[in-house]
Amino acid sequence: MLNWIWLGLLLLGVLIGGFTGRLQAALDGAFSGASKSTELAIGLVGVMTLWLGLMRLAEVSGLVQALAKVLRPILTRLFPEVPANHPAMGSMVLNLAANALGLTNAATPLGLRAMKDLESLNPRPGTATDAMCTFLALNTGSVQLLPISAIAVLTAAGAKNPTAIIGTTLLATACSSLVGLVTIKVLAKWPTFRLPAVSPASQTLEPAVAGGIADDGILAPQHPLAPSHRAWLASLLLVGCFCWFGWQMISGGMPGAGLVTDPIWMRGLNALSLLAVPFLLAFFPLFAAVRGIPVYEQFIEGAKEGFQTSIRIIPYLVAILVAIGFFRGAGGIELLGKALAKPMAWVGFPTDLLPMALLRPLTGSGTLAAYAEVVRTHGADSLLARTGGTLFGSTETTFYVVAVYFGAIGVRRTRHAIWAGLAADVAGALAAVHICRWMFAPGN
Repeated sequence: MLNWIWLGLLLLGVLIGGFTGRLQAALDGAFSGASKSTELAIGLVGVMTLWLGLMRLAEVSGLVQALAKVLRPILTRLFPEVPANHPAMGSMVLNLAANALGLTNAATPLGLRAMKDLESLNPRPGTATDAMCTFLALNTGSVQLLPISAIAVLTAAGAKNPTAIIGTTLLATACSSLVGLVTIKVLAKWPTFRLPAVSPASQTLEPAVAGGIADDGILAPQHPLAPSHRAWLASLLLVGCFCWFGWQMISGGMPGAGLVTDPIWMRGLNALSLLAVPFLLAFFPLFAAVRGIPVYEQFIEGAKEGFQTSIRIIPYLVAILVAIGFFRGAGGIELLGKALAKPMAWVGFPTDLLPMALLRPLTGSGTLAAYAEVVRTHGADSLLARTGGTLFGSTETTFYVVAVYFGAIGVRRTRHAIWAGLAADVAGALAAVHICRWMFAPGN
């Protein structure tokens, strides 16, 4: 599927650019995409190194496996082919939690680690498994608690209540996640996407997991977590969380800020987002140290993997961003928008938001720029501005996610993952329009 999409973007770019006289602009877009792809990959090096180092500590200390065990009833239904005590379960939970809180810098490294864990169970290297496709669908339609980027744009534009889109984004992402999951499960049964049978002799799964740690050379905890250790850790975390959370709820975390007027649930979400990263940075090493793990040495081992992964995804990023830049520079997005204007108007989709909806599966930065233009043109407190912010938070850059996540593990046959991701994007965009109209339109 990705082969045909990539080729189609290039060929359509040539044809459209020839008819519109924008071949030079198309070339500029392609070269710009190549430059941005390397910048993105290099920019990921530091973030990947940090988070995969922390993930190593969480894995060797047993935290990842413990988290997967708590959520086992849900995960085993979503991922029946993944063993219940496999490290991939915990990695996926951490990625989805980071996405929900808007922690994109943490979500991508955690998602790449989860894909690597899933690849260790793949008997068909190079082909996406059902679990990988399901995980990608959850990422493209993941439930969003804090659409930070959209809120930042509204705040910069002087919106009276920039956090008003939190509730609408939560509802819209619930719709997109449900559609993505249903699509992935239905398409998996189609003959076109069904996986061929694999003989038992060719299955090379990850070594058995014993005691929460895979028997593949990873250092096991030296000390069991005694009741006194548990009580000490719990007390420390409760006191720290209570103090930080209370401060954020009351004053927004800024000295002299005074009392804030936002609803208590909104203040709670903001406090949770601010607390999440400091909590993980402190808790993972502390928990590993209590269990007798040499934290510095193990962090370095995980960090090495982050650097290697960042370099490995560069060719995949170059390929997809060059094709997207070429197609966009030739004027393909504008022509597609004109062709879809009437059908979108028929279903009640505002034509002013159509460029955002078309750009979103292709480029996050381009969509954000289009959203900023909508806010500037119609006002930060307008219905279109709030709808656009909800749309931005409830959809995903599907082609970028596919290129990065599958490229990191060398998967070339993506099967139905792209279709499910695009279905989630469409559902999120339509849900954003109708939910915002219901909640914010005059007279409702």
